[in-house]
Amino acid sequence: MSDSDHGPWVVGEVREGGAGRRTERERVGNVLRDRILSGLLTAGDRIDLDSYATEFGTSRTPVREACLTLAQEGLVKVAQRSGVTVIGVSAETTMENFTIMAALSGVAAQWAAEKIGPRDLLRIRELNREIHVAVQTGDDIATLNWLFHREINKACGSPRLQAMLGDAGRMIPRRFFELFPEHVPCSLDDHDALVTALANRDGAAARRVSEDHFRGPAELLSAHILRQGPTGSR
Repeated sequence: MSDSDHGPWVVGEVREGGAGRRTERERVGNVLRDRILSGLLTAGDRIDLDSYATEFGTSRTPVREACLTLAQEGLVKVAQRSGVTVIGVSAETTMENFTIMAALSGVAAQWAAEKIGPRDLLRIRELNREIHVAVQTGDDIATLNWLFHREINKACGSPRLQAMLGDAGRMIPRRFFELFPEHVPCSLDDHDALVTALANRDGAAARRVSEDHFRGPAELLSAHILRQGPTGSR
């Protein structure tokens, strides 16, 4: 799976054909990143390499490599003596991340509405129905939600925009529905409206719905981050 396949609420699937150690690094990094972005790990928390190696059933090496990647993203600090310390994210940074994602997703939805073909539209409709069913059965909504948005992003027809969405999507936690299950009905309404806009080839409506889709989650998660306590300079 290429970087351009990533979309909102990254599921963390591995690249096909990747080296084993790199795959483990990405798997660990995705989980740790998600815990930081969702406020489960907050500023000042220590990441013990041995503990996380045990949790993920791997060696210290991929955990250390994952932490180095997170350090480049500004989420943790790696020091030779003090080890790995979480920097965390502020409410302001969370809002910024969602705002960027909303803008890019809005453009993707608009372009998708203008270019989408019958097969792609059918796949998006099917995924939307599966999400509705998953809400009733308790299945994995996060994965289906990711697939739903990925298909729309792919339908925009722009590899460059898809790559930008992949970068922005890494800063959106996929645990959102676990943290705020009460928001699921609102998300389902947004999905229905988005499918309708795509079917009608209404690019303006698709863009508006997609952008609005991120406002509620941004506000909820920002408030949640604030309740977790101070997160330093970020």
